[in-house]
Amino acid sequence: MIRFDCDYVEGAHPAILEALARTNMEQTAGYGEDAHCERARALIRAACQAPEAAVHFLVGGTQANMTVIAAILRPHQGVLCAATGHINVHETGAVESSGHKVLGLPHKDGKITAAQVAEYVENHYADSAFEHIVQPGMVYISHPTEFGTLYSLEELTALSEVCRRYQLPLFLDGARLGYGLAAGDVTLPDLARLCDVFYIGGTKCGALLGEAVVIAAPALQKDFRYHIKQRGGMLAKGRLLGIQFEALFTDDLYQRITAGAVSDALRVRAALQSRGVQMYIDSPTNQQFPILTEAQRAWLERDFALSHWQKLEDGRHVMRICTSWATKPENLEKLLSAIGAMPSD
Repeated sequence: MIRFDCDYVEGAHPAILEALARTNMEQTAGYGEDAHCERARALIRAACQAPEAAVHFLVGGTQANMTVIAAILRPHQGVLCAATGHINVHETGAVESSGHKVLGLPHKDGKITAAQVAEYVENHYADSAFEHIVQPGMVYISHPTEFGTLYSLEELTALSEVCRRYQLPLFLDGARLGYGLAAGDVTLPDLARLCDVFYIGGTKCGALLGEAVVIAAPALQKDFRYHIKQRGGMLAKGRLLGIQFEALFTDDLYQRITAGAVSDALRVRAALQSRGVQMYIDSPTNQQFPILTEAQRAWLERDFALSHWQKLEDGRHVMRICTSWATKPENLEKLLSAIGAMPSD
């Protein structure tokens, strides 16, 4: 079985494994205070053109989301996000377990708009009972979204402006950020300029594990390591995270390997569309969402693991096909051949 159901089924890029093996017997300080973590932080700051940013390494996306949100919010506040946002549907109430409500907003293709944020805040304070209602305290978005869609630079700028108008920190989940950078017009320096906090995903973009949280807003940097420790995120052998990001941000490895996955995904989309397959969402990234008949789904799932997204009223299935930094050319060709030979209906 060849797996195209998600983008983190493989281990790590060979350059990371080589770096981990090469440094295996080094003696270093713990808890992310070693030279490798410092070097990785410097590389990330340079890539973001944000010399004053704080950079912290955490193990996974849920841990990063919960820690950042709990660190920012006051006890009476919640976080605005798309109703389909990862923190609202796929993290087992991790944010709520920290005492904060997720405030889901209607979405379009997984995205929310600056106008929605402004309307929610204005409506909150227009209610005479506003002090009895969870206060919107920050905004969470992801890039790419759960649907593989991207915020344009114009959309992100508008969100940033409205968040700053209402003094709401803007937090961007970058679990798949490498694929977003490869497919859109938003860059790392844009994120550092427009977001208060964001993270650079490693788990789904070439690392064994790990996410790099970048805190651009100086007011949010104080005492963040206390929050990491309290949430169980302070890895004793912290260098294992730093070494990986050190490798990913050397010679543009991060962006090179994720760009290849986007190219592969667009080949898959073209092959599906050439067979008359409708796409559920127009995703420019490594996640593609074809609508398959029962027969087409059965045909592909003989040899390939795909992710089932939802069943439509007409009996067809929305499936997710993911490529990744580790997609083998021969496996991609097998998938393309299978698409070419699958039933028409």
